[in-house]
Amino acid sequence: GHIPFMHEGVKPFSKSTQKSFAKMVSQDSSTKSNKSSFYTTDEEYGESELERALALKAKEHKAEEETNDKLSALAIFKYFYSTVLLTFCIAVVHASVITEQTVGVSDNNIPWVAALIFIWFLMVWLAVMEGGQGDLVGLQHIGKEQYAESHPYTLKNTQLAHEGDNMERFIVGRQFLTFLVIFLSNMMGSAVEGAEVFGLPETMNKIFLDNGLAMILFVVTVGQLTSQVNAAQCMLDFINNRFMLYAVSYPALAIEASGLLHTVYLVQVAFSKVTGTTIESKEPPRNKLQNFLFWGKVAFSTVILTLSFAVVLEALFSEKTAMWSGVPPYVSVIVFFLLMSFVGMMEGLQIAMFSVMRLPESKVAKHPLAKKNCELILSGENLEQLLIGRQIWCTVCMFVVARITSIQIDEEEENIFEVSASLQKFFDSGILGAIITTICASLAW
Repeated sequence: GHIPFMHEGVKPFSKSTQKSFAKMVSQDSSTKSNKSSFYTTDEEYGESELERALALKAKEHKAEEETNDKLSALAIFKYFYSTVLLTFCIAVVHASVITEQTVGVSDNNIPWVAALIFIWFLMVWLAVMEGGQGDLVGLQHIGKEQYAESHPYTLKNTQLAHEGDNMERFIVGRQFLTFLVIFLSNMMGSAVEGAEVFGLPETMNKIFLDNGLAMILFVVTVGQLTSQVNAAQCMLDFINNRFMLYAVSYPALAIEASGLLHTVYLVQVAFSKVTGTTIESKEPPRNKLQNFLFWGKVAFSTVILTLSFAVVLEALFSEKTAMWSGVPPYVSVIVFFLLMSFVGMMEGLQIAMFSVMRLPESKVAKHPLAKKNCELILSGENLEQLLIGRQIWCTVCMFVVARITSIQIDEEEENIFEVSASLQKFFDSGILGAIITTICASLAW
């Protein structure tokens, strides 16, 4: 993970660690092979986790300085057109909302002013969630006494998240919140069929409005990547606020405690049995009452997931979703499962890559395909590019999945399974799709 900046009055590392860091920085990296520059060698495997993280950070910083000495014309062009494209996408989204050509305003009769305020609230909420998780993970090995006085709310967030197995629980709950925000953003900002703004050509309207490209780039850039980059550089400052504590940390842990997503632990237990691995925990074994409650939540979550699949699949086969017109139901179902599998593999890939980086080279060499992936991804700036590209693809896929699973029923059509109008409105909220994708397209992987 990234190491936080040394804020004024804060000494993140002890003198001995700083000396070790200075020694590692001064080492001549030319004596090492290209492979050992991103693998942990057998000799290095005995070092502390923090020292290895510092060594990796030093290498990254040196490479970054060499790269940033001169900005190429291509890089300047990328910055320029990316900024112009983002500005254009934000303008298109706002114009479609103001002219009442989005699902939230047109179909759900939400005032356009309220819709815009809600969209920006979702972006801020998503940004804090995306950056906050990285900070909580990255600060696990930093002594809390070193920022206790200067960053009181950072201390409260880390004390809450780092207690026992709360970090795992936080990730589970936060993931649901992230997907829920994406589903709500899709509902509020996705354009209705035939929408047009600024007198743009029909092709441009189809690309940016009908296909949702404007909203996707808006969410990815404003709500995800920008906050992740800033949070990685200023970990202590980013989560030093009440919003992170009361709108992210507590809600995430509350959602996990509700048992709504406990099916993922059933998958975890099954996978550990198949592979013969042990599930690590920082807490003592559960007693009989805790076991009863745990497996009760697992059963409850499994029932909810099953019902969610039943409702969504019934809507797909009945062609009562927001899927593009003309797409056969069986194709929608196939695309739905393929996209969830693709997102799941990308989610798992990121975690696996950071884990492999900590393994000795001899262990990685025993797995030829894994080794080839490491050589490709961990060379040069490929890792950073992979993380950005992965985030974009995940969000694109999630917007498509949100569209596939968003239930839309005309007034003259029957409700799903002939349920009441109030229950049908709950189905229309997108929560069922968020539950399915959180478990099956993310956490289970």
